[in-house]
Amino acid sequence: MTLKEKITEDMKAAMRAKETEKLGAIRLLTAAIKQKEVDERLELDDTAVIGIVDKLIKQRKDSIEAFQKASRQDLADKEEAELKVLSAYLPARLSAEEVAAEVKAIVAEVGAKGPGDMGKVMGAAKQRLAGKADMGQVSAAVKAALAG
Repeated sequence: MTLKEKITEDMKAAMRAKETEKLGAIRLLTAAIKQKEVDERLELDDTAVIGIVDKLIKQRKDSIEAFQKASRQDLADKEEAELKVLSAYLPARLSAEEVAAEVKAIVAEVGAKGPGDMGKVMGAAKQRLAGKADMGQVSAAVKAALAG
């Protein structure tokens, strides 16, 4: 079963169980997937779907931070509920040590010498680690690997 099929099945289950908050979050995700498919005229694979989930999670985290600064805990709670539902569709994340090891391997593969090669390393890292690690964490590991 592909990730897209699992999301559709979860949406049907949420409808039957009348879980409105979960249903709303899943509908947002399916809408984002369909939008991407229509825009690019292609069928998304699991990697692309994980990229969309990652993007939606980042948006939720930013919104939660903004709502908490504005003292709108009710809206922050709604975003946190959506974040929990979306997080279920991500594969297990790599630890900081695993990310550092992957980055070192990528630096060696592309032959990066210093901070000027960060773009080259990040491009390879995005392809290899998409959905498996937080890209902010990857970026920090790349900076550390190229600085030292």
